[in-house]
Amino acid sequence: MENCQSLINVLSTIKTPSFVINIDDLKRNLNILESVKKRTGCKILLALKAFAMFSLFPLLRKSLDGVCASSQDEARLGREEFNKEVHSYAAAFSDLEFESIIRFSDHVVFNSFNQWKRFRPLVKQAPHRISCGIRINPEHSEGTVPLYDPCAEGSRLGVRIRDFEENELNGISGLHFHTLCEQNSDALQRTLAACEKKFGKYLHALSWLNLGGGHHITRNDYNIDLLCTIIDNLKRKYQMEIYLEPGEAIVLNSGYFIASVLDIINCDIPAAILDTSAATHMPDVLEVPYKPHIIGSGDRGQKQYSYRLGGMSCLAGDIIGEYSFDRQLTIGDKLIFTDMAHYTMVKTNTFNGIRLPSIFTYDAQTNKIELIKDFSYDDFKSRLS
Repeated sequence: MENCQSLINVLSTIKTPSFVINIDDLKRNLNILESVKKRTGCKILLALKAFAMFSLFPLLRKSLDGVCASSQDEARLGREEFNKEVHSYAAAFSDLEFESIIRFSDHVVFNSFNQWKRFRPLVKQAPHRISCGIRINPEHSEGTVPLYDPCAEGSRLGVRIRDFEENELNGISGLHFHTLCEQNSDALQRTLAACEKKFGKYLHALSWLNLGGGHHITRNDYNIDLLCTIIDNLKRKYQMEIYLEPGEAIVLNSGYFIASVLDIINCDIPAAILDTSAATHMPDVLEVPYKPHIIGSGDRGQKQYSYRLGGMSCLAGDIIGEYSFDRQLTIGDKLIFTDMAHYTMVKTNTFNGIRLPSIFTYDAQTNKIELIKDFSYDDFKSRLS
């Protein structure tokens, strides 16, 4: 509790809005992932779509084997800043983008056999060896939110068994599936059973299998023993390399977001307007949707004073959620949101010209905050013409 209070005290001193990454919590996650690697011999990649704070890549690369990218710019960032394995996948590549994908990638996964056949000649002409794979759709849903379920009915992601072109596997080294979202290893076990039932006969001839992301490995109740058993069984059965590409698990519970109260107005309940915005700084609050936790808060009515927290944008629905506190909020109060590393910085935008939050790191060993990046008018203007 003492360490927690020290952290709160430090976070309460910085300007807002700001993201803060707690280095100690990040190292804790990396130690867990390292233990999985040591036990199984699998490889673990950083999903840049979830977290791409490249100033921390020197720390991350000590534990991880590379990155997975969803675009030419992510692939380039991975090559230039992480400089280990770069795995690229997209629902489709354009001709122009694929020139960069080839340049920066070691692995390329195609979403269809059409794309594979279209770009196969370019892969063969690449100046370095590229290992190619096909993303498959096991047609087995574990997700509860259709927006984030790659196996939802009508999904465009991955090849279904009825469309699998086994005569076009020459040059294909592996398969990839991604079906999970913030789930435990039992969900992977069920997904893998569905995958093997449909695609198992092809795995013996391949050299790797990518189990995708969504594995909540660093969560307190995650069954790591089952995950390791699953990976060991796959390696033993098929004699292949196994890849995992978590994003969220790498930075789970290691990030904070600090915002200040700008005004309090009367609605059906008091509404506190913050110097942030769900629409611009935490869009997953609206997209998922979900309500992030604030240190010292409860749900509406749980504590004595309830408020609806709103953003500063013009969007009427720019609402973060309804919270309660032990004391009344006042203008200038700082609120500390937890678990705000993954799918935050990578998804911020400048709608309404609202400036992007600053980025800090916190080192518990020294109890020091370090400013990594401030944003300005130039960052807004440079996105426009």
